[in-house]
Amino acid sequence: MASKEAEQVVSGKEMGKKGKEGEEGLFSYVANAQKGYEPPMIANGNAFLGDVFSTTDIGRDHPLSAGFYHLAPGPELVYTYTYDEMKILLEGDMQIAQLSSSPAPTLTRPTEEGKSGIKEGEGKGGEEGIVKAEVDAKAGDVFFFPKGSVIRFRTRGGGKAWFVGARARDGA
Repeated sequence: MASKEAEQVVSGKEMGKKGKEGEEGLFSYVANAQKGYEPPMIANGNAFLGDVFSTTDIGRDHPLSAGFYHLAPGPELVYTYTYDEMKILLEGDMQIAQLSSSPAPTLTRPTEEGKSGIKEGEGKGGEEGIVKAEVDAKAGDVFFFPKGSVIRFRTRGGGKAWFVGARARDGA
C-alpha cells in the first residue's frame, strides 16, 4: 500500500516501453519507497510487512520477494522462517535474537575487536525457547536468516528494514 509520498510501482512495460526482441521486460521501481511505502500490519498492532516486488509476478520458477518490514515499540515478534531471507536495517534499532532449534543468523558488522557482532550466550529460557545468539542491530547491519531459523524481533524506538526472501509474494 503506497502513501501519498510514494509513487506506485512502475515497470518499463507499464510505461509503454518495449525491450529488445525476446527480452522479458524492463526494470521496475517505486519512487521514494523508503519514506513513503506503508506496509500492512501483520501482528501485534506494531509489526508491519509488505512485499514491494516479487518474481512470482513474472512467472519465475524460483520465487524471490523483497519489501519492507517495520517494527514499532510494543510486543516482540517471534517468527519461524520457512525460507531463506536477507535483511538490512535501514533506520532505527532492533534487538534480533536467534532462539533455540534454529540455524545461526549471520551479521556482517564486526565489533571493535574484529569479531562477529553476535553475542553468544546461554540466554534465558522461555516459552519461545533459549536465546542462542543476540544482536543489538543498528542502521546498516545486514543479516542472513537460514530456512528453519526462529528469530525474535524487539525494538526500543522503532526500526525499518528491507528484506529479500526466497519465497512467493505474500508468503511470509
